[in-house]
Order: sequence, then C-alpha cells, then structure tokens
Amino acid sequence: MRPAISLEGITRHHPGHDGSVVRALNGIDLTVPSGEFLAIVGPSGAGKSSLLNILGCLDRPTSGELRINDRLVSTMPSATVADIRNAEIGFVFQSFNLIPALTASGNVELPMVYAGVGRRERRARAGEALDRVGLAAYTERHPNQLSGGQQQRVAVARAIINDPAFILADEPTGNLDSESTEDVLGIIEELHRTGSTVVLITHEDDVAARAERIVTMQDGRIASDERRHPALTEQVGTR
Repeated sequence: MRPAISLEGITRHHPGHDGSVVRALNGIDLTVPSGEFLAIVGPSGAGKSSLLNILGCLDRPTSGELRINDRLVSTMPSATVADIRNAEIGFVFQSFNLIPALTASGNVELPMVYAGVGRRERRARAGEALDRVGLAAYTERHPNQLSGGQQQRVAVARAIINDPAFILADEPTGNLDSESTEDVLGIIEELHRTGSTVVLITHEDDVAARAERIVTMQDGRIASDERRHPALTEQVGTR
C-alpha cells in the first residue's frame, strides 16, 4: 500500500513587504489517501501553491503537522526531508523547469543523480521513462528543440523516474495548447490508474473535472471538498 499524506492544523505565515503578516494558509486539515487523484482549485491568492509546497516538502508550515506514511515530516531535519522529497515525490510544474544545457535524457536523469544511481542505470531508466511518455525518439534533444507539450512530457518523465508515491502537479497544462493538454492529462491519468497518488493544482474547470475529488480553496482555507466519483483504487490496486 502506498503512503498517504495528512495535514492537521497547517498554517503558513510570512512577512509582507509593509511589515504585515501574510497568512497564506490558515488551519488546513486535509488527508490524501493512497492512490487518490485530487485537484485543488481556487482563485489567485487562495493558497493553492502554498499548500502544494507544504504537501511536497518544499516549504515548512508555520504551525501544524504534516505526516507522510505516518511519519511526522514537519519536524524532521532538512536533510531527511530532502531525501523523502527526492525518493517519494515527483513534481511537474507549469514552466517545465528543464535545464537548457541538458538533453531530455539528462534532465530525466537528474533525480537519480541525487539518489546516487550509477550512470549506466540512469541512462537505461531515463530511456524507459521517456518511452513511457511517448518520447523514445527524443532522448538526445535539448529543451529548445522540443515543443511545449514535449517539454512537459519530459518533465513528467523526470517526475516519475524514481517511482514516487506521489505526483504533485502545479498548473501542468497552463502553458499548453489543447492537444498537448490532452496528451499530458492522459499520461497523468494513466499514472493514477496504475497506482500513483496525484495532487493537481489548476484554475481550469475542465482539467479539475478529470480528478475524482476536488478541493476548493479560498483565503488560505478549504472552502469545499467534493468527491466526484469513486476512487479508482477501489477498482485497481495501488502499487
């Protein structure tokens, strides 16, 4: 059984430019069960990205508890949190975040470099991941030689290279045309069908509708939490 993420009483406050306190998150209670596909929606400034940063261990809460697989991550040393982040969480961002000087294969290999995987295995696994997202013929292309949709598929391949428990996607289709959006969402849905837990931030209603559960945020709080249809984990087992 894949681990779940649990947040209890999570706040995230930081100083504003005028000396005020910006309350990005205000008492978030949220559990993401293993194998779920969750979309987080809400207007700009609602706290969506702040929540994703906490979920992905990219930021620490001001107060409250974050647990991953019953481990209290919010109080762990930074080095331990970094190891969990690299091994168990795959990120997909709106801006792709690919390194221009590296090929598609080189970009996909990066998480394995941090994990200490040998060069030969890195190359083999990167090739398999790129094949999985339909880019087997593009391993030696650099980002500027790829379309936006292809760059995002490279980013997805990089996100899944360490077989993470969770895929966290922040507006992954925000810079894509409709055809590329469908391609990327199809890959994310396939990852979910095969057992990955997916949390997706989006402002697009039709993208959010692909998820089985939608959490709406407003002013740093959860305004609504709607389950749209039964979890696919009831139909297929998690990995």
